[in-house]
Amino acid sequence: MQIKNPILLLAFFSVAFLQAEKKSDYVSLFDGKTLNNWDGDPKFWTVQDGAITGITTKETPTKGNTFIIYTGKENFTNFELLVDFKIMAGNSGIQYRSFKKPGNHDGWRIGGYQADFEAGDRYSGICYGEAFRGILSLRGQKTVLTTKNGKLQKKAETFGDTKEIGKAIKKKEWNSYRIVADGFNFTHYINNVKTTEVIDNDEKNRRSDGLLALQLHAGPPMNVQFKNIKVKHLKN
Repeated sequence: MQIKNPILLLAFFSVAFLQAEKKSDYVSLFDGKTLNNWDGDPKFWTVQDGAITGITTKETPTKGNTFIIYTGKENFTNFELLVDFKIMAGNSGIQYRSFKKPGNHDGWRIGGYQADFEAGDRYSGICYGEAFRGILSLRGQKTVLTTKNGKLQKKAETFGDTKEIGKAIKKKEWNSYRIVADGFNFTHYINNVKTTEVIDNDEKNRRSDGLLALQLHAGPPMNVQFKNIKVKHLKN
C-alpha cells in the first residue's frame, strides 16, 4: 500500500499509533510459563500447556473451594480484565475485588465478586458473591442491588435470553471472559457476548477494591485452565 497524500499519511499513522497505544494499555498478569506472582496450593495448581491449570481427582479432592491468588498487585479497583478459560468438568470462576475469608487457615480461601463459569449450561457468565451475598445477577439480567431493613434487595431486568446467551459459550474449548469493573457497575462478557450486569448500591457490603483470584471448586474431580490474563486499569 502506498499513500502519497501527506494528510492521509498522517491520519494513517495516527490511527496505527492509537491502536498500538490501546493494546499497550493492557498489562499481562501471567507469563505463560511459571506461577510467578500467583499463590495457590501446589497440590492442585500447576502450569500446563502454557496455562494456569487447576486439577482435582478422586485421590486428591479439595476440602472446600480453593483459589490461586494474584500477588503482583494487592488491590484491583477499576479495571477491564481479559481471561481465556477452558473447563472440562465442574464449576469455577474468576474472583475480583475479593478478600481472604476470616479463619482462612491455609491462605487460599477467598470471598467476593465472582465471574462464574462451569461445564454445565446454567451459571456461566453470572455474577456470584462467593461468601458474599450469594447469586448477585443471573445470566441475561441487569440487576440493581440495595438493602432494606438490613436485607439484600435485587431488582432485575432482563436484557437477553439466558439460553441464547449460553449458545456463545463453547464446551470443553477455550473461551474469552471480559470483566469490566467501573465504580460499582460490573459487567461480564463471554466471547464478546454480554452475559450479566450488576449495579451495586448496597453501600454497607459492596467492595471498592480487592484481590484477583481463580477458583477450583470442591466436589467431583475437575480440570480448569486459564491463560492470556491481562488487565487494563481504568481511572478511579
